[in-house]
Amino acid sequence: MLAMALFYADRFLDHVQYPGHPEAPDRLRAIQSALEQAGLWKDLRPFSPADPAALVRVHLESYLESLWALGDGFLTGDTALHQETYEIARLAAGAGLAAAHAAWDERRPAVALTRPPGHHAGPDYGMGFCYLNNIAIAAASLRDRTRRLAIVDIDVHHGNGTNDIFHADPTVLYLSTHQAGLFPGTGPAEDVGEGEGTGFSVNVPLRSRCGDATFSAAFARLIEPILREFRPEAILVSLGVDNHYRDPLASLTLSSPGCAGAALQLHKLSQELCGGRIAYFLEGGYNPQALGEVFAGLLAGLEGRTVDYEFTDVLDAPPGHGRADVEEAVAVQKAYWRLA
Repeated sequence: MLAMALFYADRFLDHVQYPGHPEAPDRLRAIQSALEQAGLWKDLRPFSPADPAALVRVHLESYLESLWALGDGFLTGDTALHQETYEIARLAAGAGLAAAHAAWDERRPAVALTRPPGHHAGPDYGMGFCYLNNIAIAAASLRDRTRRLAIVDIDVHHGNGTNDIFHADPTVLYLSTHQAGLFPGTGPAEDVGEGEGTGFSVNVPLRSRCGDATFSAAFARLIEPILREFRPEAILVSLGVDNHYRDPLASLTLSSPGCAGAALQLHKLSQELCGGRIAYFLEGGYNPQALGEVFAGLLAGLEGRTVDYEFTDVLDAPPGHGRADVEEAVAVQKAYWRLA
């Protein structure tokens, strides 16, 4: 049995955008309930809010000051700001920092149930329910210990903030699978980074209805071979469950075993490439039942166990539909990586 470290705070439940908003406290309640039922709500670790010095490695001071000073208002039409938002976001970033360093030090998986999420927050902006970029803050901190990190983003939405932060950075490899044409409208396959970071952004946009088989192809054709060639010393995962067929905000069609299986494939690869140093960060996922089921499947799998899944429908695109999208990304990335 493989033990893991879990990072969560009840304070995360106090963050409420506005009534009826999809990024709601019930998301975490569903995960906790599913983990409790599976006997997986354990090994919770203490942590502190992220220090401002960690935040400014990723975000501009002027942006952080505006988050702190604005009070009640809106960053964008779907991203509200309240008096408590900044401090709760700092706590979420602290959970991510603690998880990343626990995974590094202990060479075992760590899971940060971070809320609010973070991958849409860039150097000087917040959007898409995000204020501080939890995974980028953690990656920037780990760069004191290694110059070869990988971030794998399997949220249905492109992590434009993370992509922007590391766009010119060859020490952080960013790989993203996401639904093409969906918010925020970024992440074409041709976006490969810039300057010294050219080739270290790997974007795999997928059309609607791509599911388990398409993700398996993306892993086999792109994610695994590129990670093997890059040989990261740690892997950080932006884990969104909004690519699930039950999610109300998108139309990719992964099943619960498909979602959890994709995350577990990354863990298996981390054991081979970087001594098991992998940390998962909660991003999106707006069907609470699917969200809880996938996280229970992930944590059970990390312990060598299985769970009974409810949402197992296989709804992948017609043959060739999603594979063509994967091959388009392969064609772009062949200029930078040794791909078959």
